[in-house]
Amino acid sequence: MSAAIMTSDYPVQARTRLRLTRRGRVVFTTLAALPIAIWVFAAALNSGGAAADLSGGGSLHYVTVDAGSSLWQIAEAIAPSADPRDTIAEIVRLNQLDGATIEPGQRLAVPAAGE
Repeated sequence: MSAAIMTSDYPVQARTRLRLTRRGRVVFTTLAALPIAIWVFAAALNSGGAAADLSGGGSLHYVTVDAGSSLWQIAEAIAPSADPRDTIAEIVRLNQLDGATIEPGQRLAVPAAGE
């Protein structure tokens, strides 16, 4: 007669809780961690590309630092018409230097002259 009586005719199923076995937890954790592991691996492979990257799309040349040379002198020698500060900033970026300190015998990547 009423809706309450009609629904009581159907058996009520108890809700079961999902249980994972040890193997299931390992598989689930591995699948969840896989994208993170792939991202970390790709980031590690990509981190060394800065020395080969030029914003102007030009080529690189290499110079060996002589005793008594400075970045200013090297910048003026490779790009005499450009502002040495811009050239020094590019050399520091290309070689991932912490500062403007260079050592005799050090090999530096420099942008090609005229770029």
